[in-house]
Amino acid sequence: MKALILSAGFGTRLLPYTSQIPKPLFTLKAIPILEHTIQNLMNIGCEQILINTHHLHEQIDSFIKQKSYDIDIQTIYEPDILDTGGAIANAQPFLDAHTFFVVNSDIISNIDLMKVYDTHKRTKALATLVLHDYEAFNKIRIDEHGYIKNFDSKKNSLAFTGIQVLSPQIYDYFPVKKVFSSIEVYQSLTRKKQVKAYVEKNIFWSDIGTIKSYSMTSLRQLAASQFNVEQDKIKNIKIHKLAGDGSDRKWYRVVLEDQSYIISDHDICMPKSDQRSQLNAFVHIGSHLYSKNIPVPRILNHDALSGMVILDDLGDNHLETYIKQKNNDTFTLKTYKKVIDLLIDFSIKGYQGFNKKWTCQTNTYSKELIIEKECRYFIDAFIHGYLNKGYLNKHASFDRLLNEFEYIADKALKFGFTGLMHRDMQSRNIMIKNYQPYFIDFQSARIGPLQYDLASLLIDPYVNLNDHLKNDLLHYCANALTLSNKEKNNFIENFHYCCLTRNLQCLGAFGFLSKIKKKTGFERYIPNAVKSLKSIILSLNTQKIPKLGTLIQTI
Repeated sequence: MKALILSAGFGTRLLPYTSQIPKPLFTLKAIPILEHTIQNLMNIGCEQILINTHHLHEQIDSFIKQKSYDIDIQTIYEPDILDTGGAIANAQPFLDAHTFFVVNSDIISNIDLMKVYDTHKRTKALATLVLHDYEAFNKIRIDEHGYIKNFDSKKNSLAFTGIQVLSPQIYDYFPVKKVFSSIEVYQSLTRKKQVKAYVEKNIFWSDIGTIKSYSMTSLRQLAASQFNVEQDKIKNIKIHKLAGDGSDRKWYRVVLEDQSYIISDHDICMPKSDQRSQLNAFVHIGSHLYSKNIPVPRILNHDALSGMVILDDLGDNHLETYIKQKNNDTFTLKTYKKVIDLLIDFSIKGYQGFNKKWTCQTNTYSKELIIEKECRYFIDAFIHGYLNKGYLNKHASFDRLLNEFEYIADKALKFGFTGLMHRDMQSRNIMIKNYQPYFIDFQSARIGPLQYDLASLLIDPYVNLNDHLKNDLLHYCANALTLSNKEKNNFIENFHYCCLTRNLQCLGAFGFLSKIKKKTGFERYIPNAVKSLKSIILSLNTQKIPKLGTLIQTI
């Protein structure tokens, strides 16, 4: 048994990603789809496989050379793409006088290939095409005896799966020209009843031809692997899209009977891209935290190229909703103390054995980060971008405030209790399951002051804690760290400046998300964040930051 895998195409519907990686090497469950196809053919006893190549052919050649297959697998390079028919004709010397498979390299399915092969051998047809009902691609009409009538029917039609079996006599009907479609040949043979349809029902089939189909195929494959179900059961997996957050990631809950998992979709992540760095950070840091018994969702598996990560389902109850449902200061104080105990573990235990190479941006909370990603972000995205204060040139106003921002950055770093910093420790990044808090969205973690995470938690505009609770919880944290009186005073001083830098970052983010990303739901929290910022400024030595103080009072 022999086979030809069609792998020469440009993958134009997957651009710009296919400009770097050929479509057959796109991965499902971290394995190239070409490898899935090869294994399926080997499983039914295929002894020789030919792979035609053109676009980025060196990568496919390299992949095959790196593998150690027990059968003969070769690539055949087409300097000019020959189309499907031309590719089959070009492979004739290899395929010789054997009945052979022709399989597209961008599909995955649970179709019984051996059954298709045996069915073809029992008929006198020159070609057997595997068809199914797939509305988006339906256009092949068959007659009452199962022979294909035409390939361009709008009604009562079926779709080609990309799997076919051909008899060697098919070559007698090929045209002399080098470039042609196999459909041209099949259409000419329909009147002779030589093209048979093998119709499959209730199968799993998917292609990766578009960005959307690739992403959803990867998602389903990852879920099926975790549920440990065969391909014929994959259709039973229910996919529910969840409400997003401030990032561009998408979130899904996958459900099968009484089991469920969460899948985080980071979008397609090319090697060395920012998306890949963020995904790697998410996986490495999450696995590290879990190994330290810090309450985070367990990362179960991932596919780096498609950007899919599957993890434990912690439910839908965020700390924000948990607190607002009770609306009781005693309950709030008790709950936040539990969160702070875990925050301290996050900082101290998370720091132990942490590899700075896992980080996706800076590996520490630095002066440069504070000035660029918090102070400048506040000026550019909120003051200028959101408030549109026309009398302030955004660059001039930032430059005018630079000395004060440098002072703030120094203060936010001095006396910092150094550990692992989450950097977005707010109520929507804390889940409550069975009364236990869990931290999520930890991919931006880096070395930095614990006070910054404490500030993120206590001045969080979503919950909007009152001043009395914030003060009690600040002192609770300082006492839990068993600091001396001097250390405690230093800890609190640093905390107040971390509150300021965090508040600047928060308003910058709200301005950007509302104005640029059109996520206007964040606007409702801007008044809380502005009120908090004004309160923080008044509590500090405004003689050192007079221009910023004046600016903030104009908001």
